[in-house]
Amino acid sequence: MAEAHQAVAFQFTVTPEGVDFRLSREALKHIYLSGINSWKKRLIRIKNGILRGVYPGSPTSWLFVVMTTLGSSYCNVDISMGLVCFIQRWLPEGCGPYRSPQTRTLLSMAIFSTGVWMTGILFFRQTLKLLLSYHGWLFEMHGQTSHFTRVWAMCVRLLSGQRPMLYSFQTSLPKLPVPSVSATIHRYLESVQHLLDDEEYYRMETLAKEFQEKTAPRLQKYLVLKSWWAANYVSDWWEEYVYLRGRTPLMVNSNYYVMDLVLVKNTDVQAARLGNIVHAMIMYRRKLDREEIKPVMALGIVPMCSYQMERMFNTTRIPGKDTDVLQHLTDSRHVAVYHKGRFFKLWLYEGSRLLKPRDLEMQFQRILDDPSPPQPGEERLAALTAGGRVEWAQVRQAFFGSGKNKAALDAIERAAFFVALDEESHRYDPEDEASLSLYGKALLHGSCYNRWFDKSFTLIAFKNGQLGLNTEHAWADAPIIGHLWEFVLGTDSFDLGYSETGHCLGKPNPVLAPPQRLQWDIPEQCQAVIESSYQVAKALADDVELYCFQFLPFGKGLIKKCRTSPDAFVQIALQLAYFRDRGKFCLTYEASMTRMFREGRTETVRSCTCESTAFVQAMVQGRHLKADLQDLFRKAAEKHQNACRLAMTGAGIDRHLFCLYVVSKFLGVSSPFLAEVLSEPWRLSTSQTAQFQIRMFDPNKYPNHLGAGGGFGPVANDGYGVSYMIAGENTIFFHVSSKFSSSETNAQRFGNHIRQALLDIADLFQVPKADS
Repeated sequence: MAEAHQAVAFQFTVTPEGVDFRLSREALKHIYLSGINSWKKRLIRIKNGILRGVYPGSPTSWLFVVMTTLGSSYCNVDISMGLVCFIQRWLPEGCGPYRSPQTRTLLSMAIFSTGVWMTGILFFRQTLKLLLSYHGWLFEMHGQTSHFTRVWAMCVRLLSGQRPMLYSFQTSLPKLPVPSVSATIHRYLESVQHLLDDEEYYRMETLAKEFQEKTAPRLQKYLVLKSWWAANYVSDWWEEYVYLRGRTPLMVNSNYYVMDLVLVKNTDVQAARLGNIVHAMIMYRRKLDREEIKPVMALGIVPMCSYQMERMFNTTRIPGKDTDVLQHLTDSRHVAVYHKGRFFKLWLYEGSRLLKPRDLEMQFQRILDDPSPPQPGEERLAALTAGGRVEWAQVRQAFFGSGKNKAALDAIERAAFFVALDEESHRYDPEDEASLSLYGKALLHGSCYNRWFDKSFTLIAFKNGQLGLNTEHAWADAPIIGHLWEFVLGTDSFDLGYSETGHCLGKPNPVLAPPQRLQWDIPEQCQAVIESSYQVAKALADDVELYCFQFLPFGKGLIKKCRTSPDAFVQIALQLAYFRDRGKFCLTYEASMTRMFREGRTETVRSCTCESTAFVQAMVQGRHLKADLQDLFRKAAEKHQNACRLAMTGAGIDRHLFCLYVVSKFLGVSSPFLAEVLSEPWRLSTSQTAQFQIRMFDPNKYPNHLGAGGGFGPVANDGYGVSYMIAGENTIFFHVSSKFSSSETNAQRFGNHIRQALLDIADLFQVPKADS
């Protein structure tokens, strides 16, 4: 019962003489330290709020302005042009600190200096916002930077200040602009013209023109009004209507996975790997709370929006009948852990001190060694988060609103994140290609009841020490969790390290209270709903075909010799692969970010263009000269790159049409054009995994320290989901998903087509390839 003594601050008994207190000095010490730690956090937040609020100014710059004003006064130069005297006349007279004329003069100078300082800050911010609204640099050819862009870059650097904190640039980021309806409709019709026959295109063109002339002007006015009032005219509606109002299971349909380093191995000890990783994650959270993480900067000078990072930890998606909500806490001092059908609460701190990796390893090992069996209904409880949202909301309200069930559920939902200790082993073996696919399947859905799919992310640890993440999508997009993952893997590999036997460094503290087993009282009626949710989730998981592979012949190093972007190269190869696979083209989704704008998230790049289809058809026909094919490829690549630039700069198609559709629903306006556009299936959904957002090590020195990226389920029942990571100079990882229930798709077949398409395009440019 050691944990009981650790958990109680004092004990007492009732005697005839009164109440007899027996204080625990150790427990009181920890309570005191926890209070000190809490106040430290509050003071740090206050300090950061002040520093962020006056950025790019600083207390030093304020002092400089004050000293300049005082110095000019002593030199009989009035730089205030009479304003100091004006302020002095308005100060109260005759009492208090204003009695002395000299004091009144100093105070007037301080007020004037502060006003000048604040005015300067506002001026610099507005100027920086104006500068950041310029995106011409994105449209310039590589190596052909204009003089105007060079001057612009110098001004941005000058106004960006020194040592910015994570959220320093938030108020200086421009708002996402609302495109004109005519421009959006023109780009939309251009994006579908080659996918429709003449009759279908004429019908769609007629609907679009009717919408543009009759319905759109009224909808656009409301959207422009929202863009003036809200920080971002898309993001809140996108989060609510695309994610939180979805009633289908999160597993496979929404959540995505991220893989560990796959070419190196740090340790085989499951608990030790978790000790280092969890410690590194809380170190990252501490930096996040203190805003010590540097903002992500494009070109090293253009800041990206950081608002999505706020809900990375201590966040859970709470199910509702009509819509879910995201519950975010300012702090959490524990993680929830699942192992062999049991749930545990593991404290991350001892008093105010973060547990060291060796202590965390000991705590995880205690869970692994715990022989207690699951309670009735406990083993598959998490299947509720993998099934339908309405069923989960109903059973949560009926059975988890009070008593021990509420206490245990609170421990999970209020945890910093969720940890799953798996009994099976997964690792990528280059000699066994299927191993990477099995690894991905385990991360995507596991057993359907050993992940808490509602948490912002679940950290998954396999028996052999290999790790991965399963991430809920509503709170943020993949590059955000990728930023955390790069920091954690880099810290684990290069800062924390392991002993020769594979354990965390240092010695554990054996007197730590063991993790707390969560207690449940789950009635049979609830167990029946759990089983029903499990069957729904299992059917969904069993239907997913996942094919993951490493493409070894070449990477971005040799792609650049084709004088195109690696992303355009892969996207055009995907179009060629899809045509060979299905004999036709389809609407293609590629995710692009809009984080150069305040609270920006994503935009769609419609990768299947008229130019890419012309190239693919010429390649398949096999009758064209190589020079003609090269020319068609370059036109397709340039078109794709331009579409990416337009999407990144707020001139995309789909988010604008989506918001117009939402406004039409609010107004009760029917639009056949919008209804048809929003119902079009994305049979090829693609995404590139971001990497090297944090420069924690030299990839040239450590070429094998590469993750394999991550993946997601297919968006359409008869479509493919393709995620890829152009991992360094010499390799590309692909994650291809489809559904077994579709007779038209096959993930492995499509993966083989992708391989061949990449090779064929490389041969077209006579790019030498390494041996496979």
